[in-house]
Amino acid sequence: MSEDVKNFKHHMWYQEADGIITIGINEEGLADITEITSVDLPPEQEKVEEDVAIGTIETDDGPLDIYAPVEGTVIEVNTQVLEDPSIIQEDPYEEGWLLRIEASEELSDDDEDDDTEEDEDDEDDDLDEDEDFEEEEE
Repeated sequence: MSEDVKNFKHHMWYQEADGIITIGINEEGLADITEITSVDLPPEQEKVEEDVAIGTIETDDGPLDIYAPVEGTVIEVNTQVLEDPSIIQEDPYEEGWLLRIEASEELSDDDEDDDTEEDEDDEDDDLDEDEDFEEEEE
């Protein structure tokens, strides 16, 4: 996994490049899934809100909601995973990405899950109550 990929909502990842946020399901989210039967994603040009469910992955273990890490507009949907959802399990960080969102505001690092490395400038006050955070996984 690339260093600039961040986890959120426990089972999802996102990667930001020039205001474009690519999202997908991470390895933790895929751990209990044997088979993905279908993927329901929002259409391109749809406006999405931060932390709101925007789609669903139907699995043998039940539905898995897909959330937006930012407010913005869906600019691209990975049609490959709609046609063949098994790509998500085979290659979740490359071929198996779900969709891309053009962020309407800058992404803040505090959206990231607590179990990943934090920026040290504005997060120091909050770290006392958290357990020691682990080195980011490769």
